[in-house]
Amino acid sequence: MSTKLHQRPPFRAEHLGSLLRPTPLLDIRHKINGGEKGLENELKAVEDEAVKETVKEQQELGFRPVSDGEFRRHMFWGTFFPGLEGFEEIQNPDIDIFRMYVPDVAAFTESGHKPGETVICTGKIKHVGSTYIDQWNYLKNLLPKERQHEAKLTLAAPEWYHLRYKTGRAYPKSVYANDAEYFADIAKAYREELRILYENGCRNIQIDDPNLAYFCSEKMLKGFKDNGEDADALLDAYIKLYNDCLSERPADYHIGVHLCRGNFVGGRHFSEGGYDNIATKLFNELNVDTYYLEYDTPRAGGFEPLKHLPKGKNVILGLLSSKFPQLEDKEEMKRRVYQAAELISQGTGETKEEALNRIGVSPQCGFASHSDGNNVQKEDMVKKLQLVRTLADEIWPGQP
Repeated sequence: MSTKLHQRPPFRAEHLGSLLRPTPLLDIRHKINGGEKGLENELKAVEDEAVKETVKEQQELGFRPVSDGEFRRHMFWGTFFPGLEGFEEIQNPDIDIFRMYVPDVAAFTESGHKPGETVICTGKIKHVGSTYIDQWNYLKNLLPKERQHEAKLTLAAPEWYHLRYKTGRAYPKSVYANDAEYFADIAKAYREELRILYENGCRNIQIDDPNLAYFCSEKMLKGFKDNGEDADALLDAYIKLYNDCLSERPADYHIGVHLCRGNFVGGRHFSEGGYDNIATKLFNELNVDTYYLEYDTPRAGGFEPLKHLPKGKNVILGLLSSKFPQLEDKEEMKRRVYQAAELISQGTGETKEEALNRIGVSPQCGFASHSDGNNVQKEDMVKKLQLVRTLADEIWPGQP
C-alpha cells in the first residue's frame, strides 16, 4: 500500500464523470436505438460538439478534473468488456445464470423485468485494442498541454460482470478452470488498457464500482449465506484482482475508485448499507489513491468507517445528490465535511487540519450513469456543481 499522498489529482472540487446529455445528442441516439440506419457520421459530429461544449462549461464552473461527460456511452461502464476478445454481448440471456440476490439483478427481476442483454465470457480473454483511446485523445486535445494530466477518464470495475453470475457461470469451464485463471486474464487486459492510456498522456483514472458497495448490503450478504457462498472470500478475491490490475502502474498515475449503491434512470438506487462491513479491507488493502464515496443519504451510513482511512489516501465526500433537483444547504454540507475530518483524525492520530487536507467534495454519483439521465434539469445540475465549487472554495481557499 502506498503511503505517499497523491493529489492534483484528486482535487477539492470533483464530479463523478457523467453529465446530462444535450438534447441533440439524446435525439440522435434515440433514433439509432429505434433502428434508424446510416447515422454514424452524424452521431460522431454531434458527440464531438457536445464534448467540446461540456469541457468548456466545466472549466467555466471552475472544475479542473474535466471529463467528456461520458457522452459517447450508453451506460457508465462503457465498452471495455465488449471490446475484449473472449467477451460477447448477448440478448435475452438465460435468467438461470444470474445471482438473483445481487442488488441490481434483484431490482429488475422483482419489478417483473429480466435482463435484456448482458456481456458474457465465451472464450479466452485478450486485450485487442483500446475502445477508449480515441475518446481520451479527443478530450485531452481540448485542453492546454499543462492541464491534460488533470482530465479524468472513468472505467468499469474489473469484477463488474463476474458478481452478477452464479458461481462457475461467469465463463465456460472449458476455457477457465476457476476464478483465479479468469481473473488473471482480466487483470492482464486492464494492465494493457491502463498502459495504452498512460502512454497517451492519461494520468487520472476513476474506476466506477457499485459492486463493492453491494458488499455493504445485508440483503445481498444473506443471499450469499443462504446459497452456501462465502461473500468475504469473494471480496478478498476482488481486492486481489484490483491490485493485480494496478500492479504495473507508474507512480504518477492517479487511480481512484467510486462506490455507490446504484444510479439508474430516474435516480433509482439498488442497495443500502453503510461502509462498516468493508471499511478495513477497502481502505487498507485496495491499492488505490482516492475513494469517491456516496454520502448524500442515510442509506450510505455515517462517517465512522472513515476512521479506517490510512494516511496517504484521499476521500472525496459525495455529499450532494445528483438524483434529485433539491439543492443542499451549504452550511450543513460544510459541517459534514468537518465532521468527517474529525473522525479521520481520530483514526490516524493526525490533526483535524491534516485530515482535512485529504478530503474533497462532489456529488454522490454522476448525473447520467444511464444516458437518459436523472430527475434533474441542466440548470439543476449546474447549481449543484456551483455549490460543490463554492464548498471547496470556502473550506480550502485558493485550492483547485
